[in-house]
Amino acid sequence: MIKACIFDLDGTLADTLDSLATVANGVLRDFGLRELPRENFKYYAGEGATMLVRRCLKDAGDPELTLLEKMDQVYRERFNANPLYLVRAYEGMPETLRQLKEEGMFLGVCTNKPQEAALKVIRTLFGDVFDEIVGQQEGLPRKPAPDGALLLASRFGVQPQECMYIGDTATDMQTGLGAGMFTVGALWGFRTREELEENHAQELAESPADLCRIRREHD
Repeated sequence: MIKACIFDLDGTLADTLDSLATVANGVLRDFGLRELPRENFKYYAGEGATMLVRRCLKDAGDPELTLLEKMDQVYRERFNANPLYLVRAYEGMPETLRQLKEEGMFLGVCTNKPQEAALKVIRTLFGDVFDEIVGQQEGLPRKPAPDGALLLASRFGVQPQECMYIGDTATDMQTGLGAGMFTVGALWGFRTREELEENHAQELAESPADLCRIRREHD
């Protein structure tokens, strides 16, 4: 029986692509590097801010990553100053979350976005519907390590197998499966059906509304 639903943030709960691309390209421009196409950020995102910056630098003209430390710091400062810039909840997501809550689910977020930024985004877009939010923070390995997802299960007082983990990337599939959770791929997100299937998604959701049905069918 599923008792908790744990969500990734970027590309799963909210479309943050324009936000990530705009902030990162602004920093690249200031460092004298070329800007990158918006679509690239679907693949730069998902493994934390530092990894995003590394991928940007390699494609923007600094393959040796000589600017990594400086750009990482500036990117984080600018992003954290306004983490809601150009961010929007996916259509149908607020309603789905309310329905899951009404069905008695614990709701959690497990993201590689820094904790402070994650709290701002989630609380602004979704209010207090989530019981717990775990972002990137000191002492907690980032995804695909299962630590954050398992921490949420522990806080909810449920077993990993009683959790449904929802995400849109290979990293998320590895996280959910590594935690021993029922793992669902979000097809509306940043990555492809093929990536999710290759990384052993146990179910695929075409839209947020599908999550309620999938949850009930798995009980």
